[in-house]
Amino acid sequence: MDPLGAPSQFVDVDSLPGWSDAYEAKQLDCHQSPVEKAQVDVRSPFPYRKDINEKIILWKGDVALLNCTAIVNTSNETLTDKNPVSESIFMHAGPDLKDELQKLKGCRTGEAKLTKGFNLAARFIIHTVGPKYKSRYRTAAESSLYTCYRNVLQLAKEQAMCSIGFCVINTLKRCYPLEDATHIALRTVRRFLEVHGETLEKVVFAVSELEEATYQKLLPLYFPRSLEEEVQSLPYLPADIGNAEGEPVVPERQIRITEKPGVPDDASDEEGLEADLSFIGSHAFARMEGDVDKQRRLILQGQLSEAALQKQHQRNYNRWLCQARAEDLSDIASLKALYQTGVDNCGRTVMVVVGRNIPVTLIDMEKALLYFIHVMDHIAVKEYVLVYFHTLTNDYNQLDSNFLKKLYDVVDAKYKRNLKALYFVHPTFRSKVSAWFFTTFTVSGLKDKIHYVESLQQLFTAIPPEQIDLPPFVLEYDARENGPYYSSYPPSPDL
Repeated sequence: MDPLGAPSQFVDVDSLPGWSDAYEAKQLDCHQSPVEKAQVDVRSPFPYRKDINEKIILWKGDVALLNCTAIVNTSNETLTDKNPVSESIFMHAGPDLKDELQKLKGCRTGEAKLTKGFNLAARFIIHTVGPKYKSRYRTAAESSLYTCYRNVLQLAKEQAMCSIGFCVINTLKRCYPLEDATHIALRTVRRFLEVHGETLEKVVFAVSELEEATYQKLLPLYFPRSLEEEVQSLPYLPADIGNAEGEPVVPERQIRITEKPGVPDDASDEEGLEADLSFIGSHAFARMEGDVDKQRRLILQGQLSEAALQKQHQRNYNRWLCQARAEDLSDIASLKALYQTGVDNCGRTVMVVVGRNIPVTLIDMEKALLYFIHVMDHIAVKEYVLVYFHTLTNDYNQLDSNFLKKLYDVVDAKYKRNLKALYFVHPTFRSKVSAWFFTTFTVSGLKDKIHYVESLQQLFTAIPPEQIDLPPFVLEYDARENGPYYSSYPPSPDL
């Protein structure tokens, strides 16, 4: 602890200049006027976003000294690596950190694990293991490094962290080229903030003197501070800018589709499926897909096998998923109608749906479906539960049964298999009747999973109160209807 009256060695992130600050000062000094939007003909895949730039800080200094919610430690698989970042974190955190790390039993490459910050100013430390780089295995190294950054950010989101300090995850001992690694780091953070920007207030890149110049050079590519800088940076973007989440794209794994591959122009529509397949060339996807219209006709005639039906459903879902990852869904995300919170008493992930936050008549419902798929795809691979707050919903908040049926039909089988419970909180008589009709006559397999919850006390028997972020209006309604006990429970600051 610092002696009384002595200045602290720790640095508050709120006192650090933001990424945009120095640029704006330079613009004022030079009396330059920003480029008008109308003058920009070609937009970067990483367009100028003032709201995102305000969250970014580039700071030359020791990440261990940052006073923020969490800092990142780069280590090895046994979490015992001796590098400048780790050694500084261990020195400032104190001996308790080593004891806690032993309980984690290591960390695999690409994973992220959480510990307390102990004597640090940061409340938490997120430990991750970057890949060893070899040019012959470059693709694997890129994917692993992306996973490091993505898992760190996902963990920060799950723990509702306000600020995070990144070190440079790749170390000299692991031989990852600094510039290549910086591209992955910056674009992964950028893509995450585009979708989940509301969850983080500050992201600090803590760099050494050796690393600072590279970050200064590449930051404008992914976080342009004006339309002018966006245009100037566009030619310098690498060929591979990743997918919608920043993940490296591997061309060999992509499926390329040509229109009617291998089929002659004079092929007759009356010929059977076998005739079509005889013309298919070397395109694996084309051989698998066949003629969609004819497959549908065979389905109606009951001639397509169950396995073929499952394959076709999987292909349809993958198309939706690809579209969801490519679409700008920030307007749907800003509604905060669907979000991940903690775990229930059985350790299953809890997803929350807030009915009152869904303005059905004002939003594009197809984009809402895409957003659901985008958020839920990685959640549904494990067992999960849904909590639907019907609290204070009006007619224009209630999802149409046709939309729900489409959603149920589109999603992958894992959604239905791994959904273990749906808690319907504060239902009305009308909503109970609607749900009964829907689960009885429209979809199958969902009826037994629905649990009607009249009060939060009932909900807390399945999900501990500290494991679920409750909208303030839900707390107020429940306190009014079921007693003042719940009004003392603190609402989530993010909602």
